[in-house]
Amino acid sequence: MKVTLNGEARELPPGLTLQELLEQLKLSPERVAIEHNREIVQRERWSAVRIQDGDQLEIVHLVGGG
Repeated sequence: MKVTLNGEARELPPGLTLQELLEQLKLSPERVAIEHNREIVQRERWSAVRIQDGDQLEIVHLVGGG
């Protein structure tokens, strides 16, 4: 299926959840936030939200500083 991930067209396997996408991308779930079709998804729901063809995703890396 085709999605937009951080502004770029990507091909992903069908039926993938947000949690599975993070695992596939080797991203630490503690340090990211996910926007799915312009809505922030709570971390508790990542394993329940399935990505669909045409979805728009933004994965933001949280960085500490001071």
